Amino acid sequence: MFRFITKQPFWVNLLAAIGVVVGLLFLVLWMLGFITRHGQYERVPSVIGKPSAEAIRQLEDKGFTVEIQDSIWLESEPVGAVLKQQPAGEDMVKAKRTIYLTINRSQPPMVDMPNLVGLSFRNAELYIKQMGLRLGDTTRQPDIAKDAVLQQLYNGQPIRPGTKIYQGSTVSFVLGSGLGDEELEVPMLIGLTFGQAKNLLAGMGINIGAILTNPDVKDTSAAYIFKQSPEVKTALPDGGYQFNKIRPGQSLDVWLGTEAVAPPVADSVILEEE
Repeated sequence: MFRFITKQPFWVNLLAAIGVVVGLLFLVLWMLGFITRHGQYERVPSVIGKPSAEAIRQLEDKGFTVEIQDSIWLESEPVGAVLKQQPAGEDMVKAKRTIYLTINRSQPPMVDMPNLVGLSFRNAELYIKQMGLRLGDTTRQPDIAKDAVLQQLYNGQPIRPGTKIYQGSTVSFVLGSGLGDEELEVPMLIGLTFGQAKNLLAGMGINIGAILTNPDVKDTSAAYIFKQSPEVKTALPDGGYQFNKIRPGQSLDVWLGTEAVAPPVADSVILEEE
């Protein structure tokens, strides 16, 4: 074979070599076109907003492969709906290409309930909106901190900071309404259980301030009050007494113990402040 080649004129061998190279080049180009499907394009159907199962079926019917790339939560969209596709709808792409989808997840993510007690209503409202929570009904109770958050509620019950709840959940606030104009006589709490005192003060719009307990107190609700501040009355220099006043929204401090204490006997002589 080699002798046959060597016996041919140079120009014949040159032409033969050029022909082989050109043939190989056309063969390579043809194979690349076959592998990459050169010239075969398909229009990508738009599946935004469609249920994921329907979107996948429609894309696969067109010859595309489909991959769920991500899932996010949008409350305004149906569960499982396609939120984003890449390449976009109506784009012309090569046949058999992979289409990547982002769908709406089946449930919202969990978030940690923040501690909003003490914040102004405006700041607390902005905070929960940034976290994707909803603001529910707000109620008010007398308190010196007007328009401040006194309690944060979830499903009508106080919720502790750090509790995990679904994004989109509704949180309600109890706000301070400021001090009331009416002056009330300081109620006698000594001898009552802490639970009884809370109910009494709640009806008067008075808050419980500091709670000081003896070491032996295990259950504060069943503990007895043996001291309070302010007291019901104050002794006057002339030996008489006057009743102390308190406004709705102000606080009253209590001391708790396990032994029931009889309240002081009311003095028969009470002098009003002139």
